[in-house]
Parts: sequence; C-alpha cells; structure tokens
Amino acid sequence: MVAASEGAVVIQSAKRAGEPTIVTVSCPDQTGLGCDFCRAILDFGLCIARGDVSTDGKWCYFVFWVIPRSASSNIHWLSLKNRLFSLCPSSSIPFYYDVVSRPTTSQIYLLKLFSVDRKGLLHDVTKVLCELEFTIERVKVSTTPDGRVVDLFFITDAMELLDTKARQNDLCEKLDAVLQESVNLCEIELVEDFQFGFSSLPEAVSEELFKLELSGIDSQRLSPEMKLLNKADVKIDNSLSPSHTLLQVHCVDQKGLLYDIMRTLKDCNIQVSYGRFLSDLRGSREVDLLIQQSDGNKVADHEKQGVLCSRLKMEMLHPLRVTITTRGPDTELLVANPVELCGRGRPRVFYDITLALKVLGICIFSAEIGRHTAFERQWEVYRFLLDDSRELQLANSHARSEIVDRVRRTLMGW
Repeated sequence: MVAASEGAVVIQSAKRAGEPTIVTVSCPDQTGLGCDFCRAILDFGLCIARGDVSTDGKWCYFVFWVIPRSASSNIHWLSLKNRLFSLCPSSSIPFYYDVVSRPTTSQIYLLKLFSVDRKGLLHDVTKVLCELEFTIERVKVSTTPDGRVVDLFFITDAMELLDTKARQNDLCEKLDAVLQESVNLCEIELVEDFQFGFSSLPEAVSEELFKLELSGIDSQRLSPEMKLLNKADVKIDNSLSPSHTLLQVHCVDQKGLLYDIMRTLKDCNIQVSYGRFLSDLRGSREVDLLIQQSDGNKVADHEKQGVLCSRLKMEMLHPLRVTITTRGPDTELLVANPVELCGRGRPRVFYDITLALKVLGICIFSAEIGRHTAFERQWEVYRFLLDDSRELQLANSHARSEIVDRVRRTLMGW
C-alpha cells in the first residue's frame, strides 16, 4: 500500500471574509481517523461548518469546510496542515486493528512559572501555550499568602522541538511579552517519568459529576440551549444498504459536536465508511454516517443499536460536566470530560474555563488537572479554587449558578 504523500493535506484559503476554508485530506484509512482529524481541527480553534468523508476500507478521503470560532483568532494554517499530515497513517491499517494499543511518543516537559498574581493571569499563559501548539497534560497552580503564583504546567509539544534551546527561548520570550512584569522566572525541563495525577473526589461530588442518565435529567433545570440539545434525534436504519448501517443525527450545533460523535464511534470500535455533515442558519446540525462494526458487518443487534444511540445522545448532551461546590471554607469549580480510550483528553478545555473565569473577573487561587475513574470510565477532572470578585460573591447561590452557566456556555461554544 502506498503511504500518504506530502500532498495528502491540501488547504484552500477562504475567498472572502466569513467564508469557510476548505481542508482536504487523502490518505490510508484506519478506525478512528475521523475522530483524530476532528480533534486536531477543534484544537486549532476551528468550527467544522460542513464535511464529507468516504473510504473503501483502505484509502479515505476527507473534506472539511472550517471557519474560526473567533474573528480575532490567528490560525496557523501551515501548522494545521502539518498536524493533519502527521496523523495520516504511513500505510493502510485494517479497521479491526486495535487503535487503543498504539502508544504515544510525545515527550512531557515541565514548565515552571513564578509570577505576581493578577486577574486573568492563568488564561493569558494558557493562550500563549495554545497559540504555540503546546498541549497541557497536567497543571498545578497555587497562590502564596503574599500574592505570588507558582504555575507548574506539564506540557507536550506538537512540533516536537521543545528539546531545542531555540524553542524553549521562544516560549519564555512569548510568555514574558504577554505577562511583562508579572513573571519573575520561566524554567523548562524534561520529565523522565510522567504520570497523570489521579483526583480523589467526595462521593457526593462524584455522583453529581458522573452519574447522569438520560431518563434522570430534569428538563426544568436545563438552560434553553440544553433543552434544545436534549431533543437530539439519533436514528439507526439497516434497510437502505446491504452492507452498512445508516446512522442519522439531527441536533442543535455546539463546539466539538463532530469530535464527540466520532470519538464515541472510535471508542465503540465502529468504522465510518461514508459521512456527510451539514449545518443550517438556524444552528441545527445534520449528520449522516454509513457505519460498520469491527468485523465488517452491520449493527444489526437491537440491543447494540439502543446502547449506541443512548451513548451518542448522552455524549452530545453532556460532553462536559460542570458543577460548583464547597470545599471547606473555599468555593471549588469542577469540570470533567471523558478521556478517549487511547488516553487523550479533550482539547482546549482548560483554555475555555480560564477564559470564562477571566471574563467574569474571578481570580483563581489554585488549579489542577487530574484523572478520575468512575462508572467504568476514565475522566479528566479540572479543579479550581476561586476567590470572590466585586461583581460575584461566591456564597450567593445566584452567583454560583451564573459561574456554572458561563463556563458551560463557553465550553459548548454558545
């Protein structure tokens, strides 16, 4: 089988402002490749307005019409092209291949920052890391009584260049330019034996975050957007194709929707042979996919169909869990998202949370990212101890609800 060539990824720039950029990928196929591409596009701050995918099981062809989620975004299109090309298999991999067992090889580095505290500091650091294509794997942030901040970021470099002095200097110089007199020290070192921190949660908090069932959702407590999302329609039809199952999804749009659908199918070891993604001006999304099981057969078992539909609806309604609680004398914000079976977390979650808190004018006393296992799944858990602001007193239930709503809306792209 011929490997993917340098021309496997083609990016056609938008002709006018507001129009989508067209991204085309043609390469050998493997299960979960659509998920990997959607994840990369999400990681670059882009929204997929439309998409098409087709494969014969050996070679696949993807077309994405993408637009920046923010008009102020500075998209590095060449970096996106390189990232997508790096995801292309060097040769065709059978769709029954165990995608979970393939190891990741990115080196983990520890970024140490010592700085003076101010509102929005953590988001400003996170923004620099995202723009330079660093992924935050774990973080530990704490504030001393005299207003000093110690930031420990465990990061990976998509460019795989952080072992060079030039790349390290570039990162520290960019941070210094943004933080100015706030930063006192910037150090980077290789982590030899990295392990994800595992977060211990009180049972009541764990239940609230993770034990959600479609039948137990109180529609009265849902926001208007969540009520629309709760009406998502997921259908399976085996009558239209002799060899494939038709999966149809109709729902309101949200950030990362296609990633959540493709991630769920990847984790269920479902192969997508053909797909079409469309959106309309009313904010709705239609997804049509022709799928097969790992053995090459249709999804014919009614129980499996029901499980798949329920799982997709839950992943669309609650791709991220957000709650606020009291931890001793402090107020703690918790956000959780499921981890892919291959071990990767969701892109840009830390970025969106810190952005929402910065907009609300809330200072973060401490923050950390850890992993938590609950209900036979692994989750990435983000924990923030918050300080009162002039506008929002954290002891007030209305203020707490406003924080949860703003964080959720930012994460969902509403």
